[in-house]
Amino acid sequence: MWFLFLLPPSLKELENRLYKRAQDQEYIILERMNKAIAEISHWPEYDYVLINDNFEETVQSVFGIVESEKKRRRRQIGLDKFIKTLVESP
Repeated sequence: MWFLFLLPPSLKELENRLYKRAQDQEYIILERMNKAIAEISHWPEYDYVLINDNFEETVQSVFGIVESEKKRRRRQIGLDKFIKTLVESP
């Protein structure tokens, strides 16, 4: 298992994004900002940390991480048998 943390490019940008969504009242946005500041302090606990400054690029980075994780040796079922056939080939 691995953990991914997404950071905003800045706190100001995070605040702007929350206001642009127009989904929450101002007091909720302020609560979310305070919670975000507290959560950001936990970034060292994560395996991957991405700065979400461009949504499409961030999504591609997440897909890249997922693909890389799939290729980890311990996740490749049957790899040992495949290697054995390579070594035993004439």
